Amino acid sequence: MQSFTNASRHIVEEDDIKLTSVGVDIGSSTSHLVFSRLEMRQQGTRYVVTKREILSESEILLTPYRDDLTIDVDALGKFIERQYDRAGLKRADIDTGALILTGVAVRRRNARAIAELFAAEAGRFVAVSAGDSLESTMAAHGSGAAAESGRTHKVCMNVDIGGGTSKIAICVDGRVREVTALDVGARLVVLDGSGVVTRLEEAGKFYAQAVGLDLAVGKKVDPAKLPALVSLMADRLFEVIELKQTAEEQRKLFRLPPLSYRGKVDELTFSGGVSEFIYGGNAGEFGDMGALLAREVKERAARLGIAIREPAAKIRATVIGASQYTIQVSGSTIFIDPLDAVPMRNIPVVAPEFPLNGDDIDPSAIESAIARALQRLDLSDGKRAVAVGYHWDGSATFARLEAFCSGVERGLKAALDRGFPLILVNDGDVGGTFGLHLKEERKVGYPVVSIDGIALSEFDYVDIGALIPSSGAVPVVIKSLVFPATPTN
Repeated sequence: MQSFTNASRHIVEEDDIKLTSVGVDIGSSTSHLVFSRLEMRQQGTRYVVTKREILSESEILLTPYRDDLTIDVDALGKFIERQYDRAGLKRADIDTGALILTGVAVRRRNARAIAELFAAEAGRFVAVSAGDSLESTMAAHGSGAAAESGRTHKVCMNVDIGGGTSKIAICVDGRVREVTALDVGARLVVLDGSGVVTRLEEAGKFYAQAVGLDLAVGKKVDPAKLPALVSLMADRLFEVIELKQTAEEQRKLFRLPPLSYRGKVDELTFSGGVSEFIYGGNAGEFGDMGALLAREVKERAARLGIAIREPAAKIRATVIGASQYTIQVSGSTIFIDPLDAVPMRNIPVVAPEFPLNGDDIDPSAIESAIARALQRLDLSDGKRAVAVGYHWDGSATFARLEAFCSGVERGLKAALDRGFPLILVNDGDVGGTFGLHLKEERKVGYPVVSIDGIALSEFDYVDIGALIPSSGAVPVVIKSLVFPATPTN
């Protein structure tokens, strides 16, 4: 087993590698790190995780603020350095990692300042700004709900209850099928030790007014009146968990469209900060509604008649880092036009479930599959390039090529309209065929990068290098987010 602790090393000729990785999660309510050791083995054209070991879990920090919307980056930086020391690791010991920003941390000023804390690791880290959809999807993977649905073929629902929002995901056959999020969380109202309100979110005001409670920052509140507020939050949350229709006046609490799924749910998993109370962990006291909300959720969940499974991770149901590995070259039947479209770095991958098993392909079905994949990963706004990873089934007739390429164009329209390239990556040897069809038959004006010989999955990020003239191929680096429940072989 080779130990890989130098980012400048190439690993393409190593059958087995070890990576030291870190996952950094900076959120509106809490921030934390996880240091891990990943063992990987080459299987075919890529490396797979065969063993993961948590080296150190950081303390949980209540994310520090200078004001309501600006994170105190100096205090955050000191916390991060203390966690490296606590883990007995130096920055130079880390091969790769993932920096996940959620909630207020995603705001441009915060994100830029936080990224500067990791400027030296920029080439090795995957930096992800996660909106509600992606955060919901990551929580479902981190809790193990997605993997559990793949193992058992049951429908698993993960409910991630954090400080400001609750994210709900429906998982089927190892994939997240649908997500939603609403304003239910432990830190919508925060009190100091004497019962004075120190933080009050808009949603907290809404719930307080609905139960006749007059709350304001700096005002003392009677703790005996808080259970009614928390009970109302639980009402709204369980309307979603029980797959009930939501009244129109409650729709403003939703941050994503309500779930459309109305089938059976076989298992229920809770993650996020409130889950530490639900499963009886020593969560501590933070002056918020966490313990009260957990009690309501636990009592109501027990009456649902749905099996409740303990997650692989609770408040830490996020990435434990990233695995990074190099595919030496792509296939040689590729297409890049213009040639200066590459190199490119840290391109997120979507892996839609394309219906390609019939003789005919419906462009609308291709477009819809891409739209669902983009929505899951918060990439629908078209503000960055994405790579579409796919496996081609069936013949490559003109009609099938035309229908597929037409659907892909429509699905990626938001990004293409902004001038980003169309990037296709398949695991066969048809990259050149698709690129030629787009440029020669469809006469597209934007850059096209169509490469083959590489299998990609969701939560992969790719670096595509410049063309190697002697082989007609390109070097590709793949960085994959790794979760506490990532399956190992």
